[in-house]
Order: sequence, then C-alpha cells, then structure tokens
Amino acid sequence: MSVSCTKSAPKKTVAPPPEPKPVLVGRHETPPPPAPVRPFNPFPATPGDAVDTLHGQKVADPYRSLEDMNLPATREWVTKQNGYARKFLGALPDREAMEKRLAELNYMEWVSPPKRKGKRYFFARRHLDREKVVYYWQEGPKGAPRVLLDPNTLSADGSVAIKGVFPTHDGKTVAYLKSLNNADHATLYVMDVASSKVSTVDVIDGARYASPSWDEKGKGFYYTRIPMDPAIPAMDLPGHAAVYYHKLGTDPKTDRLVREQTGDPRMFIGADVSRDGRWLVAAIQFGWTNVDLYFQDLKEKNPLWKPLAVGRGAMHLLEMHKGFFYIATNEGAPNYRIYKVDPRKPAVADWKEIVPEQKDKVLDGFSIVGGKLALTYLHQASSRLELADLEGRNRREIALPGIGTTPGLQGDPDDDRAFYSFSSFTSPPIVYETSVKKGGNKIFFEVKLPFDPAPFTTTQVTYKSKDGTPVTMFLIHRKDLKADGSTPFMLYGYGGFNISLTPTFSATRMVWLESGGAIAIPNLRGGGEYGENWHQAGMLLTKQKTFDDFIAAAQYLIDQKYTRSEKLAIQGGSNGGLLVGAAMVQRPDLFRAVACHVPLLDMVRYHLFGSGKTWISEYGSADDPAQFAAILAYSPYHHVVENVMYPALIMMAADSDDRVDPMHARKFVAAVQAASGSSNPVLLRVETNAGHGGGDMVKKRVESAVDEFSFLFHQLGMRFSRPGQTR
Repeated sequence: MSVSCTKSAPKKTVAPPPEPKPVLVGRHETPPPPAPVRPFNPFPATPGDAVDTLHGQKVADPYRSLEDMNLPATREWVTKQNGYARKFLGALPDREAMEKRLAELNYMEWVSPPKRKGKRYFFARRHLDREKVVYYWQEGPKGAPRVLLDPNTLSADGSVAIKGVFPTHDGKTVAYLKSLNNADHATLYVMDVASSKVSTVDVIDGARYASPSWDEKGKGFYYTRIPMDPAIPAMDLPGHAAVYYHKLGTDPKTDRLVREQTGDPRMFIGADVSRDGRWLVAAIQFGWTNVDLYFQDLKEKNPLWKPLAVGRGAMHLLEMHKGFFYIATNEGAPNYRIYKVDPRKPAVADWKEIVPEQKDKVLDGFSIVGGKLALTYLHQASSRLELADLEGRNRREIALPGIGTTPGLQGDPDDDRAFYSFSSFTSPPIVYETSVKKGGNKIFFEVKLPFDPAPFTTTQVTYKSKDGTPVTMFLIHRKDLKADGSTPFMLYGYGGFNISLTPTFSATRMVWLESGGAIAIPNLRGGGEYGENWHQAGMLLTKQKTFDDFIAAAQYLIDQKYTRSEKLAIQGGSNGGLLVGAAMVQRPDLFRAVACHVPLLDMVRYHLFGSGKTWISEYGSADDPAQFAAILAYSPYHHVVENVMYPALIMMAADSDDRVDPMHARKFVAAVQAASGSSNPVLLRVETNAGHGGGDMVKKRVESAVDEFSFLFHQLGMRFSRPGQTR
C-alpha cells in the first residue's frame, strides 16, 4: 500500500520594472494615466462590494458573485466568455493542419504492463480508433485477450469514465469505479470476470477515495466511503470519510464500520489488507508531509487497532509480504529509507533498517516483485531502478536506456516475470519484460508514432534562484538551436505536493518542437525531485520560493539568449496554475503569453471550495494569522493591479471540476480583463463534461491542444509546420 508534478547567476540583460505597491483587487490608489491601447474586456463582469476583515486587514473581493454558478448572471457571463473564446480561437491560423497532426500523434496503440492475478492477466490498451482506454483480461500468459470494460460503450457522448479497476487475488472478480464527466466523484461496482455480469446489489456511491482492498478469498473488500449527504459542504467531506468492509452480495448500507471518520477535512483515510488476510493496516494522511499507520491482527478474536507509526510527523509508505511490513519513511532521512518490521514487535525501536538513505538520490517508490525489493530512485530528477533481496542486500541496477522516467518494476510478489516501462521527453513509452532472478530484458510493447526524435535533444542546466539556491532545469530543443533569443520557449512548471517533474513523453508537445519551439521544465522547490527538504522549502510560509524559482528560470532563459520575453510563454495546471498565475502578476514583463489550466488563484478562500481543506498542510489557511499574511502576499487574484500591461492569457477551465473549483478561473479572468492596460487577449475557455484532469477522450485532448497551441503560436509569432516542412 502506498499512501498519498551549474552555472553562476548570469548578468541580467532584462531589468525588472520597479515593483508596484500591491493593490488588493477592487481597491485602487490614484491610477496612472490611461494606457495608450484599448483594454481587452469584451464582457465585463459587474464588480461587487464584498470585503472581508481578516486578522484586522480588509480584503476586497469584487468578483465574489462569480463563485456561484447557480446565479443566472454568473451562468450568462460564463456562457458569453466561453463563446467569445471559442470564436476568437476558431479564427486563428493553421488550426486544421495542427489538429490533423495532433490527432496523428495522440491516437496511438499502447499497452500497459500486465498484472497477474491468480492464473489471469489484466491490462489496459489504447487503440488507434478508440477515444478511451479499454480494459482486458486473459487466461494465462498466452490466452486470448477478452474485453473486461470498454468505457467507449458506456455512454453515447463519452461522459462516463472508468477511474480504476481492482481484481481479486484469484482474478475471478473485479471492483471498478465509474464517474460522470471524469470527475473525482465515483460509484463502485462489482463484476464477475468470466461472465461480465455486473452485480446490482454491490453498488456503492461515495466511492471517490474507495481504493478497494480485497480479502484473501475474494469474498469482500475494505474500502473508504464518504457520505452522500447534501447537507455536508463539499470541502468538509474528507473529514467524514470512513473505512468499511463490504461482503459481496449484501446491501452496502449494512457494511461494517472498520475505522471511524477523522472529523478533520484536512485528512485522508484508507486501509489495506495483506494477501493472506491476516493484517489490516489503516493510513491517516495529513497532507503530503505526514502519514500515521495503525494495524490490526485479524486472527485475533476481537482485533483492536494498534499504533504502528503514529505522531511522528513523517511520511510512511507500506508494503506487506509474508508476515512482515516494509516501510519507507523520510523520518530522519529526507531522501527516504526502508525498514523491515515484524508486526509482532511493532515498536519503532525494533524496526530494522534494510535500505539506508542515499544522499545523492531520492527513493521515489518501492514494491515487492518476484521475492525481491524493487527500488525506484531519482538522481538529478531522472529515474534509476534497482533490485535487492528482502534484507536490502545483493543490490543490482536494472539499466535504463538513458535520462528518462520509469514508474518502477511491476509484477506479482511471487512471480519471476516482471515488467517496467520507460520514456523520455522525446521517446514514447516502451514496456520491457525482465526476469527478476536472471536479469536481462526484451521489449514487450513499444509505442510507435510518426515522430522522428533525431533532430531534438535534452540537456539539463543549473541556474540560481533569487536567494542563490541552485535549481536544475531540463531544456528540450532542436540540436541546432541558436542562442540568439529567437527561439519560442514554453516554460512549464508545477512545484508542489512533493510531485516530481521527470522526463516523460507528451505527444502533444512534439507539435511545439516540430514547429521550431523549445520547452523548459525546471525542478522547483515544493516538488519531490530532491527529497523532503526540497518539498518543504516551497510550501506554507516559504511558498513564494517556488515562484521565485520559476521567475528565475524565465530570467535565465532570457539572459542566456535562449529566448526573449516576446517569445516566452508559461504553462501550468492545478498547483501549476497557481504558479503561472503568481508569475504573471509578479513579473508581467517577462512573458508574452500564459496558459493557465484548472488553477488555484484566490488563495484567501481556496479552502472553502472543492477539496481545498485537504491542501491546508501544503499552503496554509487564511484562518491562521501568520499563514494568512504569507498567502495574501502572493495570492494572484489579490495582486491584479490596474493598468499593468499583462501578457496574453488563455484560461483553461473544466465545468465538472470537483477538485479545484472553477471559481478561481472565473474570478481571475474577470479581474485581469477589468484591470489590464494592454490589448492582449484574456480568454476563458471552459471544457464541458470534464473534470480536473480534463476530458478522458482523445478528441477532447486534441481539441483542447489545438485551441491552446493556436493561441500561444499566434502570440509568440510561431507558425505551425509539419516534420520536414520549411518554416
């Protein structure tokens, strides 16, 4: 069970403008003379007079009405904004040719590594002619594949999505999660594999965090359920989540409560049972810095919860195998280490360290495959894969093709046959098969695309942030790139929640590269590329350092003449949307265009919507005086200033996003449209029937990419070109 994106500082050639005194949205001092160009504000929102007094400070919120999509005026404004954006984008050049190329690259054949359950194998496959991934099963390694679930057939409009498939240990039954519009909210169903018969009894709503863990005989499973009570505000639901045991064939209303709710909406709760059915472990997760573990011995007549790792202020990631617990933790080891624990002697003093912390690389994950420990490390934000015995000895490396990413070794704990995938920025995923005992590998499946990586290369540079901290950054570009400031660059970032940005393949990005653009991806503080210390250096009261790192990356690209401000776009989504929003308002002079996806932007009120309270450990909350001061100092919505020449903005929102409420996108767009002194377009594009991750159909991804890229191409003066075409 695992619980849960050197060179010295160059002399600046583009001096930052004097910093304007931050002005809260809706509050203005004597404005400067009117801008010489006509502002872009086709459908102005009507500002209100909402003002909150927080810790003695007045905070204006003129666009609060846009939080409520039940208001007719809000719905009308969104409809007009989205309609205008679609019309504006539809008139841009090269769209038809770009769409054709994006479709060529995104409709692909792809197969996941198979998972063995009993004598059966389960895997997912993407087809050239299908919009969604199809799930398969087969008898034995050479059996004929049979369709298990085909999401393409579940709804005429593609609005129904599969969010996870969970087979029993013998492979005879699966539980699966189904959602509408690819939202996080999900309902759990149970299917007999051989007959494809779906139970009408075993249907469980409120399965957003379910993650069912089957007992040893496949007679039932442990899972997390949230109540479907409309009286409970959405942001408080995580605190009402509880763990239950469901016995197949019984009414879910009678499911046995196993672990009660925490009552704290900042926490997640989940449970996992060992394959032999003896040990049950509950995990209580507080953000992305702390996981407490409790366990039960189910062989006891009246099993009670016992503490395993509680109140230690650290992450604990656990695997169970043949009577032992294997725990990876960053307690006293920011790059993680692994302990072997006998549950009959659970005291921390009796834990045995078997994999010590490595100072030059971060343990990114581990599993037990073929009776061995499979260890995945990050070194300079690139994957390394190792095997060791169950005592951490006799370690050997599994060679990877180069700088890139693998999610780790996958396979059965007792099966010698194992698989791993590998990709890089310019190499599509390849799945390899290997023997745990003998080593070696052979290609199991290779994605083949009409894309030639030969003209491109990836380099890694190091630059200094505002406070002198070295930060690494990947640059993906043509081998013949000229350092004359003429190359259009997309600077992409995330920097939060311990998520690492490593070299992975994106078919959509290839269109950018083929058209003469280049991409920069820095490993910002707040991420996990360099361990927990790196994560904590960009969260809570030090969150501004994440933005400093990103802005310094942009300045580096300009100073080193990779590009210039007029040729520089920034892109980010979710927490990365916060990142580009903050960069946009703090240094609007650095960027020509901004692509902001499903973002957080009103940080004073973010915790009152969607899943916001579960992120308080990462950002803090306006309820706390010190955290409020830090949040207000960078909250993008609250730092939109009148008559500033803001860059062009395309805001990519989703109408069914139940994780990050789209109110952030609406309010920020309204504020920027009203305040900007430039004529640069500020667009709100709303994806319909889509959740936080967007739509799960290929055609929706292609449509979204066409809109976004045509916008960015137009702003940076790029023209679409196919491979071999003269630009």
